Amino acid sequence: MLAIDVGGSHVKVRVSNRRDVRQFESGPGMTAVRMVAGVHELVGDWKFDVVSIGYPGIVIHGKIVTEPHNLGGGWVGFDFRRAFGRPTRVINDAAMQAIGSYQGGRMLFLGLGTGLGSAMIVDGIVESMELAHMQYKKGRTYEDDVGDRGRRRLGSKKWRRAVKDVVETLRTALEADYVVLGGGNARKLKKMPKDARLGNNDFAFLGGFRMWRKGGIGVARSPARIKIPAGASG
Repeated sequence: MLAIDVGGSHVKVRVSNRRDVRQFESGPGMTAVRMVAGVHELVGDWKFDVVSIGYPGIVIHGKIVTEPHNLGGGWVGFDFRRAFGRPTRVINDAAMQAIGSYQGGRMLFLGLGTGLGSAMIVDGIVESMELAHMQYKKGRTYEDDVGDRGRRRLGSKKWRRAVKDVVETLRTALEADYVVLGGGNARKLKKMPKDARLGNNDFAFLGGFRMWRKGGIGVARSPARIKIPAGASG
């Protein structure tokens, strides 16, 4: 199984029978065609039968329906199965990492990276969410304050306070038992907010592998809703 984690600054890949992670830079010029070409270049010596892709945007019924905010274009309607020559499943990137981070109950996942990824799993059912572009304060969105642009604008100290406020607000509103904070900027927090724990970007790969494991997860009505049995560990 090949898992691809598409981010605003890097594309990372890992195959299920190896521990090493390979990556290349992404950014505003990263189109779907360039992503596929970059992955092919990195994994030429790897063998895999299926592909999972975590995409930083809206995915419905396994199909990308909006172009990404922080990458180039050409994603909507792109045929990844044909491009990779193997069965391919696409899911929101935050949802993929959430699947790999889940430990039961009601979990809210927030990815603090270039933008703000979000997903929630309730009793084994994962739902991708688009909280990033909802209004937060003074006409700004959640992503404007806790994404990377917000960190650079506010400075580290004010940004950490904003993250704490956002985590507590969303945890309360969504009645989450706990929050997992993933993404590259989560490591810049000095202290975890109440009922939150630090995630690990490697869990995105575990989530990608779980999407194909027989008996590990099952697809409920659409690839955006993944049922994860209690105690599943990958």
